[in-house]
Amino acid sequence: MSKFQNKLVVITGSGTGIGKAIAIKFAENGASIVILGRRKEPLEEAAKELQQVIDKVKSGAFVKIFSGVDVSDEEGVSKMFDELKKAHGTVDIVINNAGVSGPVTCFPNSPINDFKSTVGIHLTGTFWTSAQAVKAMKPGCKIVTISTFFTEERPFEQRPYRFRSPYTASQGAKNRLAEAMSWELTDKGIVSIATNPGPVHSDRIYKTVYPKAAAEFMRVSGFESLSPEEVESVNNDILPLLGEDENTVKNGIMQATTKLAKAKSITSEQDIQKLNATISSLLAKIQQIAEKVQTNTSKMIADEQFLSQQQVAETVMMLCDESISKILNGKVIPGDRVFYPVKPHIACSIPETSPNYASKVVVFVVDATEESDVARVEYLAQNIENNGGKTVILISKTSIKQAEERLSKFHSHVMDITSQENMRRMLNTATQKIGPISTVIYITGKLGQVSKLVELSRQQWDGLVDKFINTPAAVLQETLGRFVQGGAKNPPLFKDKEGTIILIGPDMPSGSKVTGRDRAKVEVFRGALRPFTTTVNQELSDVLKSKIRMHLILPGSVDGTEPSNAKILNAINFFSSGKAVSNSEIIYYPDETRS
Repeated sequence: MSKFQNKLVVITGSGTGIGKAIAIKFAENGASIVILGRRKEPLEEAAKELQQVIDKVKSGAFVKIFSGVDVSDEEGVSKMFDELKKAHGTVDIVINNAGVSGPVTCFPNSPINDFKSTVGIHLTGTFWTSAQAVKAMKPGCKIVTISTFFTEERPFEQRPYRFRSPYTASQGAKNRLAEAMSWELTDKGIVSIATNPGPVHSDRIYKTVYPKAAAEFMRVSGFESLSPEEVESVNNDILPLLGEDENTVKNGIMQATTKLAKAKSITSEQDIQKLNATISSLLAKIQQIAEKVQTNTSKMIADEQFLSQQQVAETVMMLCDESISKILNGKVIPGDRVFYPVKPHIACSIPETSPNYASKVVVFVVDATEESDVARVEYLAQNIENNGGKTVILISKTSIKQAEERLSKFHSHVMDITSQENMRRMLNTATQKIGPISTVIYITGKLGQVSKLVELSRQQWDGLVDKFINTPAAVLQETLGRFVQGGAKNPPLFKDKEGTIILIGPDMPSGSKVTGRDRAKVEVFRGALRPFTTTVNQELSDVLKSKIRMHLILPGSVDGTEPSNAKILNAINFFSSGKAVSNSEIIYYPDETRS
């Protein structure tokens, strides 16, 4: 009998690429396969290949297709598992593989809807698929999540991934989610493991990620006679030409030239030819940079080889082995073999800094979960005002009632902070009536009472993702728009601009009886904010050459220490003083004592 005979394996994003390779590997080993994805045609082609494998090994297994199922779609995923449970009883293995590249651009220029969509597919898709699968699982079943080590390597180690902020946030959270699920599913005997393959030979890397990253480098500074906005417009037309035959490339460049010439009202044949030559050079430069990125990445691997999709499939299958999966339950397996030399980004000690807020305007954006969140804001704002600063407090309408009552002594407003338009208007109003904003502090509030993540309703989960990831991202993007007006489309405007952005929270649970499960739940969302902060900060400093800095303060500690607001205030004093501009350490654990 084959190793996975009579097992039912569900693989998301399985019509092409790594997902299909995994499906084939399991089919070769006797499993019945469920494949799903948004597009019907690739799934049907994959199903034919899988059936051929099944016929060859004579396992008597089957292939089932669920086309049009987006893993972020609540209803589609729920119905799929209901149907599988009714028809087959048990789903033995789920492989969370579905993903997208997401926007490949500097965070200020990343459409927030695209940001949310990327998080929805990678993180929420993984959560909802897993949570629904559990209802059709029994002891011994397994959930394997494919993510990346690129940014969220460990809670104290980060690697920026420029131009990929929604991707990094999602991946960091996915790693921590896989760990949290292992705690929450142990009573059911269900295993949860994550694996991070690192660079894999795929069209996504060669035709999407690397070329788009190269194109973004060109957009940031402009190219020859083209402005950043013109480069972005042209890139959308010419990037699909990479890898095409000479004739297709030539015609495509001419179409892009004609389009841009019309937009610029260029009619002279000579000027059109110059523009055509410029666009040809732009495409060649993008290809050159993309190839350089690929080469540089391979040089950081011992054997200089990316993994094949088949190698990833073999890794996943081994993780589903009965004995190995029990040993590795709750682990994030470091399949990423790339050695990325990076600066330290996390510290646990902060220099003592004398507060000086004379003529400074500090805006707090608050989503308070508990009274202690309100007390923190009150303490911080009062100290800033006592030291010459002016404060504005924007309170989320979802905050607890005490927030409005206790913070009314400050210049405060209750509002819908999820609306970028509302935030833009309030930041503009604060600037006009009170003065230029120097610092924006976003306080996420605590996680609150959550028994098990896997038992949350979809509405409850979406609320947490909005609270800790999507809304902070939207607010911080508006803050950058306030600091550098027009900078999203004209990146050179960022050069030497100043400003401080500080994210605070969520806190680690405090008390003498904090469990690993309690900490693991909070780490899911801290795991999103760490790589997000590191990535955006690198773009602001290294790419956009600004003096704007984004920091993350994570209160509390692994031993349950009560967070110190005085230490948080000292961190804010340090960040707001401008002394942290040259520091690579932009994430602080004020209550930890690790060196």
